[in-house]
Amino acid sequence: MTVLLDFEKATAFLDGIWDAQIVPRLTDYIRIPNKSQAFDPDWEAHGFMEQAVTLLADWARGKLGAFPGATLEVVRLPGRTPLIFIEIPGDAAGTVLMYGHLDKQPEMLGWSEGLGPWRPVMKDGKLYGRGGADDGYALFASLAALLALKEQGASHGRAVILIEAGEESGSPDLPFYIDHLAARIGEPDLVVCLDSGCGNYDQLWLTTSLRGMVLGTLTVRVLTEGVHSGAASGIVPSSFRILRQLLSRIEDPETGAMLLPELKVEIPADRQTQAKQAAQILGDEVWSELPFAGTTEPMGTDNADLILQKTWQPQLSITAMDGYPLPENGGNVLLPYSTAKLSLRVPPSCDADAARAAVKAALERDPPYRAEVRFDAPRGENGWNAPTLSPWLEASLNSASNAAFGKPVAFQGEGGSIPFMAMLGRKFPRTQFVVTGVLGPHSNAHGPNEFLHIGFARKLSACIAQVLADHAAQA
Repeated sequence: MTVLLDFEKATAFLDGIWDAQIVPRLTDYIRIPNKSQAFDPDWEAHGFMEQAVTLLADWARGKLGAFPGATLEVVRLPGRTPLIFIEIPGDAAGTVLMYGHLDKQPEMLGWSEGLGPWRPVMKDGKLYGRGGADDGYALFASLAALLALKEQGASHGRAVILIEAGEESGSPDLPFYIDHLAARIGEPDLVVCLDSGCGNYDQLWLTTSLRGMVLGTLTVRVLTEGVHSGAASGIVPSSFRILRQLLSRIEDPETGAMLLPELKVEIPADRQTQAKQAAQILGDEVWSELPFAGTTEPMGTDNADLILQKTWQPQLSITAMDGYPLPENGGNVLLPYSTAKLSLRVPPSCDADAARAAVKAALERDPPYRAEVRFDAPRGENGWNAPTLSPWLEASLNSASNAAFGKPVAFQGEGGSIPFMAMLGRKFPRTQFVVTGVLGPHSNAHGPNEFLHIGFARKLSACIAQVLADHAAQA
């Protein structure tokens, strides 16, 4: 007989475990500078990733005694970052796959006084520091939701918790682990991912889509070494000017609109409707929560359009430059080369590899002054558009959000990428997805002053517990 969840009791239980156990462990986790392998190629020698794996795995092992037959393994394929794999038997049909990651983005400059990436600080109900919200809390929240069910004797399906260590590098190791563990994973009928965001902290938010990405470096070289600008300018073209010209082949410099047809898709009608609904909920918070400098304004005035620009339109960001000294060290030298790191977000249903090929062709074709130009992009990462919600799941999400927040669930796309979602969407086309998270206003993942909103995270854990209970009831 299926036992249903008492939401109020679950909330009280989760408040207790968050305060007594999860927050202290997350505080320790934030102190570990376990940067993703793209930012720390010597991650294995440094040992920080191993420290993070040990911290999370030890806590989880201490909880598995509540689940007869549960197992935890730290899986290690040669030459790849490790992966925590947990199996918990269920007393109802169906399999739930719960996903998160434990690697982190690099430090980033600009942290406020008293804060820092590896310095956990609790302030106004927020735990500051790198990785707490993105995405160290995911294992704790996932297992805590299952413990809340167990504490009441409420039913749940078989659960598989998968915590990888390379998401911030584009999950290069994850496909190999998915193949390696395919028989043990099985075919989940529900996926819960806690690596996404929320439009506010007042209700549950479901992520409906994720953009893909083409990440690469564009290098323009005009000299083999730097030359005095008084002797060379006017004869040798500026590598920066050529780079700027090349970027204008793919991006309108006035509006920021991307120009290549391979980067564009038709936005589905339901996603346009959801963007308008989200804009009605959020109003100007769509853009006002961002730390604009001075009198800088957003790229438009219609909030629904801004949401779609962030989630369904391609956009280019320059995230790093090489070839330039710091201003205080810059002499009168015409520099030999310019390298820009390009982060190109592509629409959820865009073919990222086709986009990469089109961008490479446009940037390298017939360069000005026949300069040496090279665009290196190892691969494209496809985005993801969620399947239509099953009636039971939509009802469950609304029930959970109303119980936790007094408001119904809201829907929005996200402008970022979670490579695992696109991978799973291809592999399990009939699977239902609950992609959500704690990255809300001012939480600033990847940037300075990243924080985890503890009160929201507790309520989110309770919502996930409700979804797991409803999944068991309908199975």
